[in-house]
Formats: sequence, structure tokens, C-alpha cells
Amino acid sequence: MRYGTLTWQPVLDHLELVADPVRTALETWAQNETDAVKQVLVAEIDPELAETAAMTETYQLPLVDSANCVLVAGKRGGEERLAAAVVRATTRADVNSRIKRLLDVRKASFLPMDRAVADTAMAYGGITPIGLPEHYRLLLDAATTTGPAIIGSGIRGSKILLPGEILARLPGAEVIEDLAIEA
Repeated sequence: MRYGTLTWQPVLDHLELVADPVRTALETWAQNETDAVKQVLVAEIDPELAETAAMTETYQLPLVDSANCVLVAGKRGGEERLAAAVVRATTRADVNSRIKRLLDVRKASFLPMDRAVADTAMAYGGITPIGLPEHYRLLLDAATTTGPAIIGSGIRGSKILLPGEILARLPGAEVIEDLAIEA
């Protein structure tokens, strides 16, 4: 299938284009959600163009179809609380208000790059909600659950395209209204 200037193919036929934890998660998910996973596509891209703005411009993709996955942490009573927040690229995660309240922490902040990469076993700029460690909450802005969603693949050399409705069916996904604010 062509979308933008990219050719998208079924991800289950091209698992070499995703990071190991993404591959494992897709294979596991396919055992129970075969029809859903069949709708997940992947396209190879130039790793130098993995950042959303460069990727959408170069490959002629609508910016609004891209969804960014950011990792957030906070503490409460000495306990660390972690979440992945997925928001449309035309918005930004409301870390200081909405996410902070959802995690029930005094202060929430983005995970440092080295920690994000170590925790997920994914490349920075390719972190995706598929295959995250189980102790992360998966928070999806409601706007990401309709229409196409272009997300990372765990590596910088490809992107995943799936219907937002399928994104909402990821294990542990919590669909949250107003998780994002306008950029």
C-alpha cells in the first residue's frame, strides 16, 4: 500500500524492520488479536529522517497522522511511577498537569534519553507504544485512537502505520481525553 511516498507492508511479514521488543509484542499480540495485527503496516525510512517533522515532510505524510510516544516518570511515597504517553504530533503531552494527575505524583518529567533507551531496548527517536515494559502505563490521547496513526517501530529505520482504533486495542492501553494540549 502507498501512503505518502512510502510503500507500507504488513509488519508480520517484515519483523526485521522493528526492534526486538516490538517484534516479541507483535507476535504475542497476534496470537489473540490476529485481525488487529494484520492491519499493522511498516515502511522502511532513512534513519536520519526518523524525527517527526523531517519524516513527514520528506515522505509527504500528514503531520496530524503522526503520533509521538514520550516516556514520563514521577514519584509518590518513594515509588517511581512510569508512563508512556502517545499524542498526535500536532500537540504535546500535558506532562505538568494531566499526566501528573493521572500518575498521582507531585512532579512528572520526561525520562532522560539514556534511561528511555535502556528501559525500552528501543532507539531514541523510534520509541513506540508497542513492546514497552509491562510496568509502564500506556496513556493514549483520545485523538490518537481515530484515523491513521504513524508511530515508531523501536528503531530509527522504519515507521509503523495502523488505524488509531487498533492502537487503542494495545494491551494495557488507557484512552484519555485531553492528555495533550495544542503545540
